[in-house]
Amino acid sequence: MSFSGFASPWWLLFLFVVAALAVGYVLVQRRRLAHTLRFTNFELLEKVAPDRPGRARHIPVALLLVGLALLTVALAGPTSEQRVPRNRATVVLAIDVSLSMEATDVAPSRLAAAQEAAKSFADDLTPGINLGLVAFSGTASVLVSPTTNREATKTAIDHLQLSERTATGEAIFTSMQSIETLAAVLGGSDQAPPARIVLLSDGKQTVPESPDDPRGGFTAARQAAEKGIPVSTISFGTQYGSVTIEDDQIPVPVDDPSLEEIAELSGGSFFAASSLEELEGAYDTLEEQIGFETTRGDASRPWLMLGVFAVAGGLIAAMVLRQRLP
Repeated sequence: MSFSGFASPWWLLFLFVVAALAVGYVLVQRRRLAHTLRFTNFELLEKVAPDRPGRARHIPVALLLVGLALLTVALAGPTSEQRVPRNRATVVLAIDVSLSMEATDVAPSRLAAAQEAAKSFADDLTPGINLGLVAFSGTASVLVSPTTNREATKTAIDHLQLSERTATGEAIFTSMQSIETLAAVLGGSDQAPPARIVLLSDGKQTVPESPDDPRGGFTAARQAAEKGIPVSTISFGTQYGSVTIEDDQIPVPVDDPSLEEIAELSGGSFFAASSLEELEGAYDTLEEQIGFETTRGDASRPWLMLGVFAVAGGLIAAMVLRQRLP
């Protein structure tokens, strides 16, 4: 029950009327008692009416006054923060498909675990949200343009193919372009729908070498911030991961710092996951952040219900205790 953010606070002035009624009732009862004490023959009263009404007789009026107070608060229109599913938003899931994703430090492999968690994310995301898919290695490609068709996204996730190098900046630029294209197609509003990029990677950017290059990850993150598109990053894997390339064992440790910097520069969130369970937990958190928005909505219903119950209780008590309505 909320007692804040009233839509029509002036209705609360009626509480003074309720208070006045309560004071008036008390004064009437005291005056009646004083009159009784002055003019009643108590010896005769004990013989004719040994059972006089007790304090229970005040219950009906008390319940009615409480009911009036509760109904007054309901009329004032209290509001509270409420979680409302988003029905007009765009999310692009960018997944790293560089060769390092073949590492088996996360069972059965980084890529297989990432695919499983990404499909669960697609299934659990609020249905009204448009979800797109970008795969990136040395380049970035839009596999599925943002759509509410989850089956198309999951099918594309199942068919991800590994390739060489990691172009994190290109993944962000490509994701932003996909978001802007959908916004242009939808039109109908001066304000673009809220959007976010969720980028999963396991290693440092290799193309170009510097993340501050015009096509680098940090540069892309800054542009995303300017456009109001947060990039939430997930660093997936462990420090002891490795892959075999041409009979050579190549270490592929995760690179948390750069992915954390991208999230910070763009206004997104950073997550580190070294197992399928941790990855699913990161996606669950993102689903809460992305799939719902917090707004202030009407919270008068509980007050209205309690007010009606109190008034009804007062009338019932009056008929039971006094055999008449107050």
